[in-house]
Amino acid sequence: MTERHEQKLSPVALHHALEEVWGTKPGWRRLATINHNVVGKRFMLTALIFFAIGGLLAMLIRVQLASSESVFMDADQYAQVFTMHGSIMMFLFAIPFFEGLTIYLLPKLLGTRDLAFPRMSAYGYWCYLFGGSILIAALVGGVAPDSGWFMYTPLSSSTYAPGINSDVWLLGITFVEISALSAAIEIIVTILKLRAAGMSLDRMPIFAWYMLVVATMMLVGFPPLILGSILLELERAFDLPFFDPTHGGDPLLWQHLFWLFGHPEVYIIFLPAAGAISTILPVFASTPLAGYRIIVAALVSMAFLSFGLWVHHMYTTGIPHVALSFFSAASALVAVPTAIQIFAWLATISHGRPRFSIPMLHIFGFFFVFVIGGLTGVMLAMVPFDWQAHDTHFVVAHLHYVLVGGFVFPMMAAAYYWLPHITGRQPVQHLSQAAFWMIFIGFNVTFFMMHLTGLRGMPRRVFEYPRESGWETLNFISSLGSFVMAMGFALLALDFILLFRFGRRYHRNPWKAGTLEWAMPTPPASYNFASLPSVDRRADQLDPNMLGAQLAAGEGYLGFLRDDRMELLAVNIVSGEPEHVVRFPRQSYLPLLTAVATGGVFGSLLLKLYWLTPLAFIAVVLLFLCWTPDTGEKRDMHSLPIGNHVEVPPHLEAERPPSWWAMILAIVADATSYISLLFGGLFLWVSAPNWPPAVTVEIAIAPCVVIAVLLMLSALCSHRATPAGQHASRYLLICALTQAASTVGFVWLSLTSVPDPSQHAVAATVFIVFVYAGLHCGLSAVLGGYGLWRIRNGYVSARRNLDLRISNLWQEYSTIIGGASLVFPALLASLANGSAP
Repeated sequence: MTERHEQKLSPVALHHALEEVWGTKPGWRRLATINHNVVGKRFMLTALIFFAIGGLLAMLIRVQLASSESVFMDADQYAQVFTMHGSIMMFLFAIPFFEGLTIYLLPKLLGTRDLAFPRMSAYGYWCYLFGGSILIAALVGGVAPDSGWFMYTPLSSSTYAPGINSDVWLLGITFVEISALSAAIEIIVTILKLRAAGMSLDRMPIFAWYMLVVATMMLVGFPPLILGSILLELERAFDLPFFDPTHGGDPLLWQHLFWLFGHPEVYIIFLPAAGAISTILPVFASTPLAGYRIIVAALVSMAFLSFGLWVHHMYTTGIPHVALSFFSAASALVAVPTAIQIFAWLATISHGRPRFSIPMLHIFGFFFVFVIGGLTGVMLAMVPFDWQAHDTHFVVAHLHYVLVGGFVFPMMAAAYYWLPHITGRQPVQHLSQAAFWMIFIGFNVTFFMMHLTGLRGMPRRVFEYPRESGWETLNFISSLGSFVMAMGFALLALDFILLFRFGRRYHRNPWKAGTLEWAMPTPPASYNFASLPSVDRRADQLDPNMLGAQLAAGEGYLGFLRDDRMELLAVNIVSGEPEHVVRFPRQSYLPLLTAVATGGVFGSLLLKLYWLTPLAFIAVVLLFLCWTPDTGEKRDMHSLPIGNHVEVPPHLEAERPPSWWAMILAIVADATSYISLLFGGLFLWVSAPNWPPAVTVEIAIAPCVVIAVLLMLSALCSHRATPAGQHASRYLLICALTQAASTVGFVWLSLTSVPDPSQHAVAATVFIVFVYAGLHCGLSAVLGGYGLWRIRNGYVSARRNLDLRISNLWQEYSTIIGGASLVFPALLASLANGSAP
């Protein structure tokens, strides 16, 4: 072992030594980088490219609607254009852009060197790039999705959309959502575990609180959409009738699954932008943020409320009056935590001495636009008004006022605020004000007119309208405004280019902020901090100038290299006290290769090469397993010095390291998907036509008992193996074999005991529940075998048993999934064969 930490290096020597390990290599080796600075900038740049494409599509829409009975596009072209515009803006721009900003910024704000799982960040980026490219390639090829960005059934079913257009959306968006889920897990674990020493929860920068809430919403909100997309693709490809009312399905099931994701997504998009405002505004007001604690409480309450609002998108579908009243009240109530944040911002301005700047100009633009969007949102929350305005241009205007006002204006403020950090240069600002006013005026002209056309009855998603409708003048004004706005964005892009080329360089912390990202040179080094800080107050009230000099001199924690390895400090979740050292993997091409293999899974499904799908999936699993040897150790370390006379254990010997928490969060996301599947089956029994079905599902008791016994034996053996005693290998072998046998059992049940799943939704639901359980048991068998391999190759000991503890979490979860899957078909069959509720 090279004890390089014992040698005190000069700041320059320390910089070069850290850069050699953390830095991105030139040439093709850049594809192997996992550094959060590079990955975050890739996310943001790619999202901006998609934004430009989405904006171009919006201009085509406004050209089409500028005049009545336009022949600029036909119905099919228009359907593809407006579907892709919505899909790009929602899935390929808004969420990935704030993911990129968070990946770049969060470690700096928290006082650490990288995110918890840097290879997962890189893998997520490649999944995002490849999934988005599938959609753009389909648009260029003329086979883009054309059923709306919400893909309502039955319009998106094979009956009414027989081509691959809808398949492109379902598979491409699911591919992209892998990136979102991986980012959610990584953000949560990073915020909880990889903060600066002494940074307790009540000392975190407010942006970290925003992102913790947002990532938790993503973790729970995205699985229903992923599940719904898989079910709809199964219906299109294999005639499993989950949404077909002629065979026991129900199109409303898709709406429920989609809006379980769709409405929280509005807040998922808004809250990162609000976090940027809460970070920027106190800096320019020269005073701390007012109401820090109450803002945190408002964030948590908003997250809870957002998951109880999805039905307000479905008021016109025949919801019972009691449910309408509940969801209408909840929709109005969510305005309260939003108002708390706005009043806290106004209080911050009133308590301080605001400085005028371009970021502040965009924040004032946000206040104006977002408040209008919020007021129209309260209007739409009222059932009688919603019945009149539903599916009109009024809803389109409301959506854009909320999302553009709530996201784009704050993100432009964030760009002007943090681009100096990325580039090391300050804005030129010759074009900044002109660009803002063109965007602001153009936006309000465009979408305020849509309120009026909507109130006059113009439906959304129509590609032409009659001359006598009286909508032409308003639409023409809207289109003029949209082109003014587009020119404003072009001017904004030019202003940013000038910033990169001609922006003046500056000394540390040009805005006089009190957060940790300014306690480093800019552009930042790959490792962020030469040594890691310790904080004793709220992390937006620090002195970056003083801290920066101390940390660069190596006076913090981990101000050295050990074994030429990348290392971070993990802390106690609540108190922020140092707990253990996280030893990172080295740069690797594996994230890229794994994303390519994942693309093979989705590509084979899209091209109907179903024989290739299992092979690609096996390749994905094997590649993920190849990630692990680089982080393993073959000897116990007990404790490692981290500087300042403190020693802590490495993460492999810690009780609750980041990877343990990542498995917990992955299980939460998977459980959300599984519960959504069970909810779908019960919803069909309650709501779908053609129930009770003529098809009966009768599952033999004997094989279910055998599978249940195997699952319990597997969980018991996994638990016994976890301490890594002398019989651990024997227990893991039994665990792997019993899980493999359970997998075979579930496959056998799905193929022999379930009637033809294409006949009725009840059979399709039971079939998928069994397949779901079998897949989890199969992964458990792989983890059992992997644990056995780790033991036999010396990676596991009584102290280094993290692999077994993580595997045990999944084994126990798979046992629960398997048991519930054995019980659910009997419940559903009894309900299906009984009378309707």
